[in-house]
Amino acid sequence: MLSVLKNRTYRRLFFAQIVALSGTGLATVALGLLAFQLAEDSAALVLGTALTIKMVAYVTVAPLAAAFSERLDRRAMLVALDLVRAAVGLALPFVSEVWQIYVLIFILQSASAGFTPAFQATIPDVLPDEREYTKALSLSRLAVDMESLLSPILAAALLTFMSYDNLFWGTVLGFIASAVLVASVLLPSPKPSKPRGIYDRTTRGMRLYLRSPRLRGLLAVNWVISATGAMVIVNTVVIVRSDLGLSESAVALVLAAFGAGSMMMAMTIPSLLDHHSARAVMLSGAILNILALALLALSVVAIPISMSTIMVGWFTIGAGYSAMLTPGGRVLTRSAHPEDRPSVFAAQFALSHACWLVFYPVSGWLITEFGTLVTMLVLAVLACLGLITAWCIWPIDADLPVKHEHPDLPPDHPHLKGAGPHKHVIIVDSLHRQLTRSVRASDRL
Repeated sequence: MLSVLKNRTYRRLFFAQIVALSGTGLATVALGLLAFQLAEDSAALVLGTALTIKMVAYVTVAPLAAAFSERLDRRAMLVALDLVRAAVGLALPFVSEVWQIYVLIFILQSASAGFTPAFQATIPDVLPDEREYTKALSLSRLAVDMESLLSPILAAALLTFMSYDNLFWGTVLGFIASAVLVASVLLPSPKPSKPRGIYDRTTRGMRLYLRSPRLRGLLAVNWVISATGAMVIVNTVVIVRSDLGLSESAVALVLAAFGAGSMMMAMTIPSLLDHHSARAVMLSGAILNILALALLALSVVAIPISMSTIMVGWFTIGAGYSAMLTPGGRVLTRSAHPEDRPSVFAAQFALSHACWLVFYPVSGWLITEFGTLVTMLVLAVLACLGLITAWCIWPIDADLPVKHEHPDLPPDHPHLKGAGPHKHVIIVDSLHRQLTRSVRASDRL
């Protein structure tokens, strides 16, 4: 997997991702402490509102940012957005009112909504070989999981000799370092063959996404990811602290089990995708998560719930979560031309976070009103609906290019490589369409 780091451009982009993630992790810890200082007993409400603002920014800003990214140099855009995020980190230590947190969080997450899809869409241009790109996706998943484990530990170490507001300086340094690393490499900036209007540029990603059967299937998988992931992210603290009566350190251990499962699966994804389609891997991950939630619910009925039971369940859900999430970039890359990738990645970014925007509050409301058992069962049923939808609408030949997005591909087109026994079908179909157009043209003459 690490062989992909031999590529100088990708190596620097990967380290840019790591330092930016570290800065974000420190900001998350510091923001919670800042909210407590300003709001005390209402700190949870402040953080919940900030999380909602984050999701709204992701859903609304990502398509708009993608529309403007077509006309901008990719490297200059990413560097500028990193500097905007650094400026927000610079302002956060000086916040004195709750409303200021909300404004700065919206600016920060709006910049992230522009940065993340453009960054993700750049990686397949830097690594055109699909095997190498798959390794990069797994490394990215590992980096995210490692950040979730190590950032709180780093923050705790730093807080032993400095106040929490100094953590924001780590955020600033992280984003500046990311900007420097991105600026140090040349990045491809594929442009459309002809100019597009603002409406076309803003909606193109969504239209391409929703027109493709396998991307609609990917959206249904994102529904499963959000339904099962929200159970872990939102409700772990309630289960461990209220249901089990354990300490705060136990919360960290249970969440670490989820991260460990995700990391374990991320390391096996490249080899799995060598032998199985992305569809098979992702739907298997969905089945795994639904079964894990259902079995946990049964265990709650049969025996008293324990920390070990939850850790095994969370480890399993983490593995399924990674199996669903990691191959998504490969599916998106196969479903769009290079110049359309930022728009399609932005559509994925917005639509996937729209799913989280549904399940974050639903998961919290269910466990508050009805308890752990009902929450697990309801989320498992809702996730099952997403699985059935994906199973029905995602074509089984998931490795073939999407026809409406790749009309008339020549036989040596890179999207035909690895198409297997169906390759001749695409070539014949392409030649047939070209011949039909030629005949019609001669008829008009």
